[in-house]
Amino acid sequence: MKELGIYLKKTRIENGVSIEEASKDIEVSTVELENIEKGNTRAFKDIYRMKEIIRIYAKYLGLDADKVNDEFNEFLFEHTSKLSLDDIKEAREKNEEQEEKNKIKSPYTIEHKPKVNWKPIIIAIGAIIGIVIIITLALLLSASSTSPRTSELKEKEFVGGELV
Repeated sequence: MKELGIYLKKTRIENGVSIEEASKDIEVSTVELENIEKGNTRAFKDIYRMKEIIRIYAKYLGLDADKVNDEFNEFLFEHTSKLSLDDIKEAREKNEEQEEKNKIKSPYTIEHKPKVNWKPIIIAIGAIIGIVIIITLALLLSASSTSPRTSELKEKEFVGGELV
């Protein structure tokens, strides 16, 4: 890309056109033209915008726009063919995430998660705990209480089959 940028800059200078004049004539910012002439592709978020500016700029400078376009396409092919499939997948996933974040949501398109009604669950747990407590108390009371007659029998002794 740097070679193409140098070629465009050299042609502009040979034609005696300042970068400000070219910028004004083709209605493109001076910064964008400077970045193209430096081969700084990272300054452009949209590669298609950059390609369009290069095409317009080449025509303005009197160059064969198709030839310049072909050179730019070769640069793109070389640049993109070096990307791994993992890089492409990662970029695609980031793009999808960004689109999801930017998606306009209305009350009619928002997915509602079902709410859990905790009241019946708490009541059931409370009832189970209450039943367990009642059963425990009943067992404790029945085990600890003995009838008075049984305790009297324990105190008296049997002698020869008779109570003494």
